[in-house]
Amino acid sequence: MHVPAALYRFTTLPYICNVLIKNDDLHELEFPELLSEIAPFAYSHKTADRIMELRPIPIDEAEISLKKTAEFLTSFESHNIIPFDEFDDIEEELKLMVIENYRLDAKAFGKIKNITAQIGRLQKFFPAFTETFPNLLAEIRDLEFRKEIIDKIDKVFNRFGEIKSDASPVLKIIRTEIQHAKKAIQENFNRALTTHGQSDFLDEIRETIIDDQRVLAVKSGFKKRVPGRVLGISKTGSITYIQPESVLKHFFKQRENEEEEKKEIDRILRNLTAEISEFQPQLTDYQDYIFNLDLIRAKAKFAEQINGILPKINRHPTLKLREAYHPLLWLSNKAEGKQIFSQTLSLTEHNRILCISGPNAGGKSITLKTVGLLQLMIQSGILIPAHPKSEMFFFEKIMTDIGDNQSIENHLSTYSSRLKKMSGIIKEADGKTLLLIDEFGTGSDPELGGALAESFLEYFYGKKSFAIITTHYTNIKLVVEHLPNAENAAMLFDEHSLEPLYKLEVGQAGSSFTFEVAEKNKIPQFILKSAREKVEKDVVNLDKTIVKLQQEKFEVEKLRSNLTEQKESVVDKRDNLQKLNEQLQQKLFNFQKLYEEEHRKLQFGNKIEGFIDAYMKGKSRKDVVRDFVKILEQEKFRKLGTDRDESKKLQVVKRKITQQLKKVDIQEKIAETHDKLEEKRKEERAVWLKLGQRVRIKGSTSVGTIEKISKNKVVVNYGTFKTTIDADELDRI
Repeated sequence: MHVPAALYRFTTLPYICNVLIKNDDLHELEFPELLSEIAPFAYSHKTADRIMELRPIPIDEAEISLKKTAEFLTSFESHNIIPFDEFDDIEEELKLMVIENYRLDAKAFGKIKNITAQIGRLQKFFPAFTETFPNLLAEIRDLEFRKEIIDKIDKVFNRFGEIKSDASPVLKIIRTEIQHAKKAIQENFNRALTTHGQSDFLDEIRETIIDDQRVLAVKSGFKKRVPGRVLGISKTGSITYIQPESVLKHFFKQRENEEEEKKEIDRILRNLTAEISEFQPQLTDYQDYIFNLDLIRAKAKFAEQINGILPKINRHPTLKLREAYHPLLWLSNKAEGKQIFSQTLSLTEHNRILCISGPNAGGKSITLKTVGLLQLMIQSGILIPAHPKSEMFFFEKIMTDIGDNQSIENHLSTYSSRLKKMSGIIKEADGKTLLLIDEFGTGSDPELGGALAESFLEYFYGKKSFAIITTHYTNIKLVVEHLPNAENAAMLFDEHSLEPLYKLEVGQAGSSFTFEVAEKNKIPQFILKSAREKVEKDVVNLDKTIVKLQQEKFEVEKLRSNLTEQKESVVDKRDNLQKLNEQLQQKLFNFQKLYEEEHRKLQFGNKIEGFIDAYMKGKSRKDVVRDFVKILEQEKFRKLGTDRDESKKLQVVKRKITQQLKKVDIQEKIAETHDKLEEKRKEERAVWLKLGQRVRIKGSTSVGTIEKISKNKVVVNYGTFKTTIDADELDRI
């Protein structure tokens, strides 16, 4: 089946989709910088250009792209390396081959052969790993592999890219004649060299090369005595370079044949070009597929570098990021040997807005950028650095307001610029929008700016937009606290060391630690005291309360974490002790049984010794035998008694069960119950019946070890002897 080339058409144009995100927002989230990290992994510069123009695509396309990238990534982590190597671009050849009577050169055919062979290897590879690469297999399976392309090129070219003499009968004849001419030239030249050398006509150097031809170095005084064609004279004029006459005929024949060879090669390549041009649709598909695979591979190589994963893609509005990292920060910190902190947060239809507060330099903006960049990545088909249990869904609009937006060209202040941007956000925001706004409401009078920000927040909330915002305004924190589908969060801060902990704590508002940070930076106490007096008392108290709650929650969280670890440790130790106790109890029971058995055997042995001593001292054989038979009868009675006791117990139990069954008139179920019990015994026996298991025969006290199992027959080793018995007759020790 031939697949239309349009399905794989390579293009350097950005993806067209229904996701709205402006270039300013892309730059604020550092998406171009991220793409520039992926581009170097591409084999082709065209693929690299395409990577730089990646943009969010519809969810169905993105999910397929993500799955392909994840599958390619697994090949790096296993021994199933996908046979995909560097390739040559044949776009120019595809355009030229369809021109009538056009001739491709040898290098072009080599490129065409390589890309076709690449497709052949991949089509052979992927079906062997259907479970590992289902999406990659589905894509290449639709390609129509034409081995004739390789066969036709191999018929003309050898493995070194040279045209074979067998490429045509005419070429073979021409090359044979060329070889004959070359041989005749060498033989005749050597003969002339020997002849004239003996006549002392030649200079000391005897011969040289001119125009790729061997010539005699004749002393100029003897040049008329050496017949042939003069090809040159030395700078001093003392030597004349002559091509011997006996060589000339063969030389011109060689030149004539070489011209014929060029014409024949030209004809062969034109024919081959025409033949290969018939496969132009398939070759176009091959190239488009290879470019797409190159893009997938580049994304997979980048994912390998940042520990990228494919999260669960939801069709309902649920985003749950666990242990998520900012990929660019990951790379830079890893290169510098610095620690990087992960973030965990969620957005759902019941928790659409997350308001992050806390001190400056605590990680609020990075958290904002991390979510935005990861969202852009996943919607562009790029794997993200997060925990595999993370979940994400797609937004139709991603709008940001992060950083200093002062516009010099338009003479706008930072605040005016942000208001202008906010105006655009208000026009576009809806229930399928993700808003990422840093320092929400700042830039103007705190009281008035806070009121305006509060109105913005209520508007976005009413529009059911999803948003992550950062703020220092207390009124914003209070509003969020009272909105059922919004939640406060704080970047944790150590109150004692006044160092940021870079950990996001969802469920509480954070303090800005204004006075504490100022104090750490050596602002005089009288300034701080004056500032505190100027601030309204309830605001200070609220901030102090927030600080205290934040610190207490951090301590509780730390304590809870420690208790959880201790609890898990105690549970593990308890389980280990319980197992050890069970093992010791089993060993004690086994030792007790062994002791009883050995003690009985010892007593029996002592009695035998007594019989021997008595016999040695003159006791009659008849009396000894009589006493021995008594002991045997006693042992027989003991064993029969043991079996009888067991039998009586079973009969009592059976009698009681039978009576109960008669009362409820369910005699028909006796057989069924018996079968179930027997089946259960077999199942239990299948669990413990194995080599090395200690067992005993029912009704016996002797213990042996299973040495061999053959169907329902078991060989039991008692040390001094072995016996074969049905498995049903054995009890486990």
